[in-house]
Amino acid sequence: MTLEELQNMIDKMYSRKDEARGVEGTFMWLMEEVGELAAALRGDNKEELAKEFADVLAWLATIANVAGINLTEAVALKYGNGCPGCSQMVCVCSDAEKP
Repeated sequence: MTLEELQNMIDKMYSRKDEARGVEGTFMWLMEEVGELAAALRGDNKEELAKEFADVLAWLATIANVAGINLTEAVALKYGNGCPGCSQMVCVCSDAEKP
């Protein structure tokens, strides 16, 4: 599944609810899922961890939809020509830097 297919699927399933909730409300749900992912990362249940990664990705797609952002285009714009910090496809930024 591509990012575009994910966004379209999420839009089809949830757009009415998501638009009513708005960016702020949707962002709060995303943050809750990030917290659940953090908890799952401390454990050793790969199935639960996979589900939490899926939830975070789905809520990210949801908030992008509500904000009118195409994730495929956004990723290509930011990372399509390499690392935003050093412009290399294999990042050579120092570990102290946030690329």
